[in-house]
Amino acid sequence: MNIASEMNSEEVLRVKLEVLRREHRDLDDAIHALQGKGTGDPFTLKRLKKQKLALKDQIAQIEDQLTPDIIA
Repeated sequence: MNIASEMNSEEVLRVKLEVLRREHRDLDDAIHALQGKGTGDPFTLKRLKKQKLALKDQIAQIEDQLTPDIIA
């Protein structure tokens, strides 16, 4: 049996959110390491930053799905 089928959609989103946050932190660490050494190729740094931004957008989208709408 598939683990995802045993979890409800909110639990799946929370797991995916944690994975995306971890990937975002890993990319941040990689970018800082390349910049700190001064050996980072500008194109590689740009690509990593774009990936990090895309992850940030995905994280925000999932957070919006998990946050209930409160009409005041």
